[in-house]
Amino acid sequence: MQQSEVRWRSRDGLGLFARDYGAAPGATARVPVVCIPGLTRNSLDFDVVAPWIAGLGRRVLAVDLRGRGESDRDPDPRRYRPPTYADDVAALLEHLAIPRAILVGTSLGGLVSMAFAVRHGARLAGAVLNDVGPTIDPAGAARIRSYVGKAPPITSWEGAVAYAKLVNGAALPQFTDSDWDAMARRMFRRVEGGPPQLNYDPAILAPVGPIRMRIAEWLAWAAFRRLARGRPVLLLRGALSDILAPATVARMRRAAPALQFAEIPGVGHAPMLSEPAARSALAAFLAAAP
Repeated sequence: MQQSEVRWRSRDGLGLFARDYGAAPGATARVPVVCIPGLTRNSLDFDVVAPWIAGLGRRVLAVDLRGRGESDRDPDPRRYRPPTYADDVAALLEHLAIPRAILVGTSLGGLVSMAFAVRHGARLAGAVLNDVGPTIDPAGAARIRSYVGKAPPITSWEGAVAYAKLVNGAALPQFTDSDWDAMARRMFRRVEGGPPQLNYDPAILAPVGPIRMRIAEWLAWAAFRRLARGRPVLLLRGALSDILAPATVARMRRAAPALQFAEIPGVGHAPMLSEPAARSALAAFLAAAP
């Protein structure tokens, strides 16, 4: 599948980056898909699923959020938040003259999709929320805070692979050594003459007090209801997830009775979307979506 690069400017002037996977030749034009990664991750997390979706007949754009991958780091960490990221995605669609898109958001990417529904709802044709909801399980949140921006010194590629396995091993117990090597290549960048470096700005996770967290959760539920109103939405949950609790899934399904749902066995936070159950749910969802 042919891949190209897209570079555009955010509304506040940052240089941003996405990978562009064109639809299969001869495919009927369908609404494009924009893939949005998790907190510390980047567009390479979709390097397997994006070509697969493109093979189904849709153009796919996998983005590096500001502060990650090939996108610029933000000099003001206060802008590392879902509404800003949502505006960056809208700027991408404007840059490419794409009127509407389906968003596939993993973890933070799902929260960005909810913010997008509030700020740019007319551009949103549908959404896939990959292992995330408006309420984040405290155990998973604590686990993420324990490692974001706090990696021990990595001096070799073997150390990068070991770190990738350390922070993701419980979620992906079926991974082989080659899988972990591929994961490390997504998470780290090679620096000429130096050791591998995590491919994100350590400042992306700003401390948030308990009052702001409660307000943010209330706003996230309002945003989810906006997201699910009048458009197709698929929710995926890793069966071992410590981020998306079953009680949150139940509440989401009550709030949005038309919500489609699939649980992905044998994985935690978050499914890579290459799992058979994830592929089956995605294929059915995209076949029926605009």
